[in-house]
Amino acid sequence: LTTTGRRSGEPRSTPLIYGQHGEDHVVVASKGGAEEHPAWYLNLSEQPEVTVQVRGDRFKARARTATEDEKPELWRMMTDRWPSYAEYQRKTRREIPVVVLERAG
Repeated sequence: LTTTGRRSGEPRSTPLIYGQHGEDHVVVASKGGAEEHPAWYLNLSEQPEVTVQVRGDRFKARARTATEDEKPELWRMMTDRWPSYAEYQRKTRREIPVVVLERAG
């Protein structure tokens, strides 16, 4: 995932575990259960236009935090993929966001 730095304006790339939900890609802003959101999540909160690369496929996307209605299904999908997310949520008072990456165009 490549976001735009909210202070620097520079591209910032972060490798993440992802899932697919229909045409969308899904990532989790866990930061290992830290009390603060990861920098990449703060960046996309200010500038939701991002670039996603999955293997050889590189594309523009719009990032958004999953809605309350969407999150339970997406959270289950992602904790099935990476069970440690559930442990990370237990470690923090912060609600860990699930992010939906919608392919642009």
